[in-house]
Amino acid sequence: MQTKLLILSIVLGFVLVSFSFSERKSFIGVDATIAFYKHEALSFAATLEDLDKAVKEISTDSVSIKKARLALIACRLTYKRIEFFTSYFFPSETRFYNAAPKFEVEEPTLELVEPMGLQQMESLLFGEDVEANKGLLLAHTEALFSSAKILPDLLYDFEVNDMQVLESIRLQLLRMSVLSISGYDAPLLKTGIIEIAETTEALSRVLGPYLQLPSTEAESIKGLLKGSLEYLRKNPDFDSFNRMEYITKYALPLQKHFGVFLKQQKLEINTTVFLNYDAEHIYSPDAIKNLQPGTLNKSDQKALIAFGSKLFFDKSLSGNSSVSCASCHQPENYFADLLAISRSINQDSVLKRNTPTLFYAGRQHMQFWDGGAGDLTSQIHEVILNPLEMNGSTGKLNEKVFSNNAYSDLVTASFPGKNPETMGMDEITSAIAAFVNDLNPMNSAFDKYLAGQVEAMDADQVKGFNLFMGKAQCGTCHFPPYFNSLLPPLYDVSEVEVLGTPKNSDFKTPLLGDDLGRYNLYQIRYYERAFKTPTVRNSAKTAPYMHNGSFSSLAKVVEFYNLGGGKGIGLDVPAQTLAATPLNLSETEINNLISFIESLTDSPTNIKN
Repeated sequence: MQTKLLILSIVLGFVLVSFSFSERKSFIGVDATIAFYKHEALSFAATLEDLDKAVKEISTDSVSIKKARLALIACRLTYKRIEFFTSYFFPSETRFYNAAPKFEVEEPTLELVEPMGLQQMESLLFGEDVEANKGLLLAHTEALFSSAKILPDLLYDFEVNDMQVLESIRLQLLRMSVLSISGYDAPLLKTGIIEIAETTEALSRVLGPYLQLPSTEAESIKGLLKGSLEYLRKNPDFDSFNRMEYITKYALPLQKHFGVFLKQQKLEINTTVFLNYDAEHIYSPDAIKNLQPGTLNKSDQKALIAFGSKLFFDKSLSGNSSVSCASCHQPENYFADLLAISRSINQDSVLKRNTPTLFYAGRQHMQFWDGGAGDLTSQIHEVILNPLEMNGSTGKLNEKVFSNNAYSDLVTASFPGKNPETMGMDEITSAIAAFVNDLNPMNSAFDKYLAGQVEAMDADQVKGFNLFMGKAQCGTCHFPPYFNSLLPPLYDVSEVEVLGTPKNSDFKTPLLGDDLGRYNLYQIRYYERAFKTPTVRNSAKTAPYMHNGSFSSLAKVVEFYNLGGGKGIGLDVPAQTLAATPLNLSETEINNLISFIESLTDSPTNIKN
């Protein structure tokens, strides 16, 4: 019933679009782009019709299943030719075409969005009993085909300009280099590389009119598009594809030259919230803008960070003046404490979870393992007042901090014109958040390699990166550039995942953990044992791992993923979002993967009290 209602709403949504096509002034490439989209949208509909026929022929015969999978591949390739356009101009109407194959929880309404589209069909076509999934597969093809047939109708009463077209392409270039390259939306078909090739060819055609403009960058862009397409066509195998070579030779230079071209032509707009188009490419340290409210727009950010640094080590913020933020987040240990479970301020108890590093903590939209705090200031507020953590008191903050002569200069510089007697928790959390938000060095061997220092990484580490973003599927949850849950290409969402992490490290006799994670905040079964995906940066220095500290080494972490997570080792984890299919990584591949993770270690911090 839910699927039928979804089909009806999709079709009605498309039909209700006005049928009077507005007259539009002539632009550089808009008319050609619209014509391209119309043609390719019809091709997409045609491949969906073929997919529907193939699904109807599914039986216990493996040949029929293989035929359906091939038809799905054809659908994905045609969709990738128009993804830049649909995802930018019609995100709400068409997001279900390539949505994640899991129930999504829309917050704060907590509305459930049923899995739908090409990714869900992939999951069903690789299930244990494909024939049993036939009815559900047909419901998907019916919904997709019905909507795709009228995709051109979205163009009625539609207005677009060149700057919008070019920004949609800019975002697609980013999407290709951090999502498609990892197999994010086709992990079982492993068609990511041929999909990038199809997209590259499509973008080359759309960009044709624009690259006729007089520009010092146009020829560079043409050459990079041609070179990358040749490289992709020559190396289509997903597992063996050299991602490092591709991004350094083609993907990142293309982002750089395209950005310069848009500025030269005065055709740049930025409708995103968090992307910085002044950055050369997505791995540039300044590629993503500040995510944390309350840590900018101060008259002297430098002073605020310095104030926050001092407060970070100040034990007087705790109830009995025995602990500070640095007691658990130790700078010398990459802002972790190397314990499985953190100590409580009460000597006879411990906390519930492992202490994560604070490096790149501000590069998330969620804080705490369960995402219970929406930003750094909320997190810091809760930690200071938590009876088991710092057990602080808002009533004593002014006496301990703002009346303290040692802080007077920093307080004045951080909050000029403000009376210290009126200050309290808001100013405390703002200052500490500014300090934590500044912990984004991005000076690891990996970062140096991408900056042109090719000697910074050895051959095994490069192989490890290719595995991380490919066969090992790490990059489908740990997204570049921070290798955490910040979802490209808009970086406006942080994801949570259900891995089925056991409470012990014996995979032959695993024990299911009793920490339900985000489910404790929202009683939705798809949140059972859901936790935020932390950064992999500096993880070589922050053992033990996982929310409960159950794994003592990176080798154990990789083994867990290699076996297929909780389900893969035999635990009952119905809502697991991690694929339970073993990765079949060899010992050499595991070692290379760990070597790459080690290359993500930043230079040691010299932050001291």
